[in-house]
Amino acid sequence: MESRPALTTQLAVACLGAGVITSFAVAQGQNPFTALGITLFSALAAVMVGQVL
Repeated sequence: MESRPALTTQLAVACLGAGVITSFAVAQGQNPFTALGITLFSALAAVMVGQVL
């Protein structure tokens, strides 16, 4: 089992990666709350897939 700091780092990197794309979407006119939801979902999905693999 991975340690808590490793999961925190994994989540932070996933949020940053997803945040870059959603920042672009907000700049193009997307609702910021929708973009935030997409970012959080993407980050959590990336961490879960990372744990399985």
